[in-house]
Amino acid sequence: MYPPDLLAAAPPTFKSGEFRGADFAGSRFTIQVAPEDCTGCSLCVMACPAKDKSNPSRKSINMLAQEPLRDAERANFEFFLGLPEADRSKPRVLDVKSTQFFEPLFEYSGACAGCGETPYIKLLTQLFGDRILIANATGCSSIYGGNLPTTPYTTNRDGRGPGWSNSLFEDNAEFGLGMRLAVDGQRDFARLLLKRLAGRLPEVLVSSLLAAQENTEAAIAAQRVRVGELKSLLLGDDSPDARSLSQIADALVRKSVWIVGGDGWAYDIGYGGLDHVLSTGRDVNVLVLDTEVYSNTGGQQSKATPLGAAAKFAVAGKRTGKKDLGLMAMTYGHVYVARVAFGAKDHQTLKAFQEAEAYPGPSLIIAYSPCIAHGYDLAFGGEQQKLAVDSGVWPLYRFDPRRGGEEHPFVLDSGPPKLPVARYRANENRFRILEGMGKDPALDLAAAAQREVDRQYRLYASLATLTASGAAETLGKPEGGPA
Repeated sequence: MYPPDLLAAAPPTFKSGEFRGADFAGSRFTIQVAPEDCTGCSLCVMACPAKDKSNPSRKSINMLAQEPLRDAERANFEFFLGLPEADRSKPRVLDVKSTQFFEPLFEYSGACAGCGETPYIKLLTQLFGDRILIANATGCSSIYGGNLPTTPYTTNRDGRGPGWSNSLFEDNAEFGLGMRLAVDGQRDFARLLLKRLAGRLPEVLVSSLLAAQENTEAAIAAQRVRVGELKSLLLGDDSPDARSLSQIADALVRKSVWIVGGDGWAYDIGYGGLDHVLSTGRDVNVLVLDTEVYSNTGGQQSKATPLGAAAKFAVAGKRTGKKDLGLMAMTYGHVYVARVAFGAKDHQTLKAFQEAEAYPGPSLIIAYSPCIAHGYDLAFGGEQQKLAVDSGVWPLYRFDPRRGGEEHPFVLDSGPPKLPVARYRANENRFRILEGMGKDPALDLAAAAQREVDRQYRLYASLATLTASGAAETLGKPEGGPA
């Protein structure tokens, strides 16, 4: 998104359109492909809603051979990178449309073409990337996230970007909690030093730094300006307190701590630590990239593997149901929990990320992530996510402990199943392969999977009818938010 006068220097083949909306009225916008970094997954083409009325097979973006377009698009991409970024504080509402003009601080990951995990991480960095700390469990997300000597995480033009580090399967949640404790300790110490130096600093500046709410992009930007002013004033003060405060003044800007990993970590190997961290009530956010299998180590079953799916150590189909990690977390009563699927309902995904980050306590987002281990062309990953939701295999919900009294803390964001589970399973080799066992065993597992989905939906539908007091009674926990 940029002022139209900048197009005067654009290459002749550079494409743009008129932005329609009040927030950036009069602007032009461009969606530009990086020609030499495209993996050819074709997800963007599959997702594109705009079609040529005279030729419906042609969309606003189409798959063509790279070589004839490479030189021109290379020049277009270079010009595109020089355009200014959109003003993050300008949109009145952060919706799917406006947030996608925010600069992603995660790019060129080298993940498998069509990977279902990376869109969630891209969104995470678009929303909070310039003030985020990420504790990343070992797994796919750590391999494409930090496979040295390169990393897909980057900085913006102000030099700010995600702070990222990889820990092991078994202690990543604790590792992320340590980040939270460290950030809180630095912030508390900075506030203490600020109060000690209050007599030597402008009263308005000190009070504004201490009272800042930082609950919007504009408020965070204003706090950064105040911190910059503070640093300038401290340059002339050589006292120990002033020197210490100048080193950690940036801690006065709110930081967002995210603990990221796959289902092998969250459901299995690291579950004990994850459970403990959620129990503490500390302000950490957990993103589980759920591929329903140990993707990075060759496709072994995890406790997230659904009933009837074939995987290593379950070649004849898993005979038990998927562990309900979200429901288990809800029983604490003080954990924000959401289940999302970007390809099925992008605005629900965006809302969950915003609510989780704003929640002043532990939050857990379980994200449906298509994987090559599922055994289908991931160009259809978005469509398969829709089938998962429409069949009831992956219900979408948000559980927010802030909703109290007669409000409903559990909101079911997807409707009753409108397709049979078999329709969803028919597209994926991890389910179809069971047909080689014989007709009867395959049908038995399919029927059991349908019963499991029906049971799960009835449970969630009943939770959605409960007020906060009723939910607390059902889940066995007192009503209330985080400690």
